[in-house]
Amino acid sequence: MSTTTYTLTVTGMHCGSCGLLIDEAIEETAGVHRSHTSVRAGRTVVDADPTVIDHHVLIAVIGTLGYTARLEPA
Repeated sequence: MSTTTYTLTVTGMHCGSCGLLIDEAIEETAGVHRSHTSVRAGRTVVDADPTVIDHHVLIAVIGTLGYTARLEPA
């Protein structure tokens, strides 16, 4: 099983509940192994199988929750 770590900058988060909401939604997505969101840092780090999911899907999931995300450069 292959794993890639995606680091996304997320804007629009205001409290810890925002981070929990994002992590729950992302971890329900096929191919995701783990998600950790830091509201303070404005960042979500996702470990996922790149043969199943890519950063575009992660950004879309976050967008459906009302937040804006972009992939941080490697």
